Amino acid sequence: MTEPKRLAFLRHGVTSWNREGRIQGRTDIPLDEAGRDHLDRLALPPGWEDAALHASPLRRAVETAERLGRGRAVRTDPRLMEMNWGEWEGCRGAELRADPTSGYRDLEHWGWDFRPPGGESPADLRDRLQGWLRDRAGDEAATLLAVTHVGVIRTVLALGWGWDFLGAPPLDIKRDRLYAVTLEADGRIRAACGPEGIRLPCA
Repeated sequence: MTEPKRLAFLRHGVTSWNREGRIQGRTDIPLDEAGRDHLDRLALPPGWEDAALHASPLRRAVETAERLGRGRAVRTDPRLMEMNWGEWEGCRGAELRADPTSGYRDLEHWGWDFRPPGGESPADLRDRLQGWLRDRAGDEAATLLAVTHVGVIRTVLALGWGWDFLGAPPLDIKRDRLYAVTLEADGRIRAACGPEGIRLPCA
């Protein structure tokens, strides 16, 4: 019987589009210089320093994992990529929200089936993430860390904390925090950290 594993998710470092309030989705925007400098001053928390490193293949996630892992190997998988925002990628969320014809919804009103034009729904993201979780349940490593995106971590909250994309999420996703779950042998996850997550300490 495969033992449960420790798994944590971390949002990538800051990009120029983050600072501009633009929706990135699948657009491959790298970290900016300030984002790199900030990551270089941080470390992985005690107990997570030797975690097997996984990341979305988008540059902002891979570089975050490489910098925090101090050059250790990072395994990428497209199933960890951000939600595809279709026609809204590159747009500013505040402008879409202000346009009553855009179809934009705030997170609390998405449900599983909300879909940006030409993009993915949370249900689509859930399905690919669950496949990745089932695969990781069979890994040799007992502790894993995935550097990914806010949309993926929202889906982790839905699966591990029992949220359905309706109403306020169970916790705020902040930068420089690990959000830990227990990964069961069948690929299911359950919450394993408090609402503040696990802070990245100074290096």
